[in-house]
Amino acid sequence: QVQLVESGGGLVQAGGSLRLSCAPSRNIPSINAMAWYRQAPGKQRELVARISSGGSTYYADSVRGRSIISRDNAKNTVFLQMNSLKPEDTAVYYCRATTGVTDYWGQGTQVTVSS
Repeated sequence: QVQLVESGGGLVQAGGSLRLSCAPSRNIPSINAMAWYRQAPGKQRELVARISSGGSTYYADSVRGRSIISRDNAKNTVFLQMNSLKPEDTAVYYCRATTGVTDYWGQGTQVTVSS
């Protein structure tokens, strides 16, 4: 079974930066959108950023201007550069890839921002 594998999470001080990466365990043909979600303790999972196969992007208001999503279509890899991190960014970050028929999710990577 194909899995998405996230990396790049960790502990960082407020104001710092992190770059998250997500790649499939093996090639997934015909990926459309790729996205990052996050889930903080006691809260619902929420969309952080999304990028289409053509490069169009969407950002949640909470991260717009502080984050950049990008992808390498040849490697089916998606990245999330997060800057000016805040304690409220603390969450488990999940990667998602969709072909329009099948959704793939990663296991998540923990991001903790200390004040």
